[in-house]
Amino acid sequence: MAGGGKGSGRPAKKKSPTKGTGGNVRRGLEGRGATPPAHMRHWHKDKARAERIEREEKTGRSASPRTSARPRRSDDAPEHIGGRNPVVEALRAGVPASTLYVALRIDNDDRVKEAVRIAADRGIAMLEVGREKLDRLTEGGIHQGIALQIPAYDYAHPDDLVRIAQDAAEVPLIVALDGVTDPRNLGAIARSATAFGAHGLVVPSRRSAGVTGGAWKTSAGTLATLTVARAANLTATLREYREAGLFVIGLDGEGKVDIGEANLLDGPLVVVVGSEGKGLSRLVRESCDLVVRIPMQAAAESLNAGVAAGIALYEVARKRRS
Repeated sequence: MAGGGKGSGRPAKKKSPTKGTGGNVRRGLEGRGATPPAHMRHWHKDKARAERIEREEKTGRSASPRTSARPRRSDDAPEHIGGRNPVVEALRAGVPASTLYVALRIDNDDRVKEAVRIAADRGIAMLEVGREKLDRLTEGGIHQGIALQIPAYDYAHPDDLVRIAQDAAEVPLIVALDGVTDPRNLGAIARSATAFGAHGLVVPSRRSAGVTGGAWKTSAGTLATLTVARAANLTATLREYREAGLFVIGLDGEGKVDIGEANLLDGPLVVVVGSEGKGLSRLVRESCDLVVRIPMQAAAESLNAGVAAGIALYEVARKRRS
């Protein structure tokens, strides 16, 4: 047998000395110390997500819809009203509508039948769609299998509201909103304004609710008969109203006069409603002839803007009748 070793009968070669590890094995057994915090670990998912978002902001692109904000709705985009009662009320009120969407295999109750009948009589297009489509149209709102598409609202000019009162030979009553950002509050205020004889609403063009599907829904169709004007600068618009002979009364919890004691309610009037919590902005407050409050118990710090507007407009209507 070739070679040495056990089987050859010859002594095996002696191995030469080998290099040592230099302590690498020993140091490896000592451990790596405490685990660093999450934000210091480059592989941590939160850091990776933050870096991705920063990258997307720099490039102006979004790789995932979960990390991107919802795109801002265009001012001329159509709106959608969802829900059986709101849709029927909007159709009864003559809201300008373009399409009625009805879910496949919907349970046809009286409201659905009436909505279909009115839409057919008015020549409104009707489409049968899946519920997923209705969910998208109403942005996840409660639609009960039916939705109504309405075109973007055509806002009037603030001067038009005075003209409406003059044409009706009535003392002007206008409601202006300052910092009211919830469309449902706008709809509720529109309902009260219609009930108590206001000639229109004024909303700022920025940082304010507009006439959206949510506003249409809450207004119960009254926005079809009430004119809404949009002001580029609310403070300047209020100043122009004062120059035209209208009194401007601000509604704010910090007012010094109870609304029932105000002596300007029976004249040409603009009632300015502030947001819940913040109230009137400083510039708007300075533009008012008088700032009034609604007296209430100390346990309630403030009222919802829609409720406060309804109470104030009732007081105005009561003073004008007396």
